[in-house]
Amino acid sequence: MTTTTLPRATPEPEGMAGWAVGLMETLGGPGAAVLVGLDNVFPPVPSELVLPLAGFAASQGTFSFVGALFWTTLGSLVGAWVVYAVGAALGRERTRALVARVPLLKVEDVDRSEAWFARHGAKAVFFGRMVPLFRSMISVPAGIQRMPLPLFLGLTALGSLVWNTVFVTAGYLLGESWYLVEDYAGIVQKLVVAAVTVAAVVVVVRRLRARSGATDLG
Repeated sequence: MTTTTLPRATPEPEGMAGWAVGLMETLGGPGAAVLVGLDNVFPPVPSELVLPLAGFAASQGTFSFVGALFWTTLGSLVGAWVVYAVGAALGRERTRALVARVPLLKVEDVDRSEAWFARHGAKAVFFGRMVPLFRSMISVPAGIQRMPLPLFLGLTALGSLVWNTVFVTAGYLLGESWYLVEDYAGIVQKLVVAAVTVAAVVVVVRRLRARSGATDLG
């Protein structure tokens, strides 16, 4: 007597995931852009959930894979510009006061992002698109300091494209098992944070050595 092993059923998206899939099915690519844009404006809507779902939706024919990358990156760009505009319009103190009123956001996150931006400038905007919380918060000091808008948008688009490609591709390849991406998202984030930290340390060490060399010559 032989027994047949049935394939393990994959769970249907529920809760926020189900709502996100429904929005993408209804609006198509623009729905994905709206969802990713919300991640930039309101960080508790996690891109680590939305981006694999966009890949899953692409694998189901809701839109193409290239379309998923285009719309999610456009959403990142528009969302980042909104936060940039708020920082530019309100200035540092009023922006901090506004953040203090938003649930689940902390003024300390703005302060850390501002300090990081002050140290690394353009690099902070690019790499910040791949770091949790900094992904949206880094737009605040960029706006407050009035970073040239074309430069800000270009760096944001490039950084977002890199981040989005990783998660959209994973969701596309995994299909109905898209939810597995969440299990590894934390690992990816830690690797990115570690890489950014190492890069920052290297820059600081090089600057200190350069200053030390200049002092010796003097």
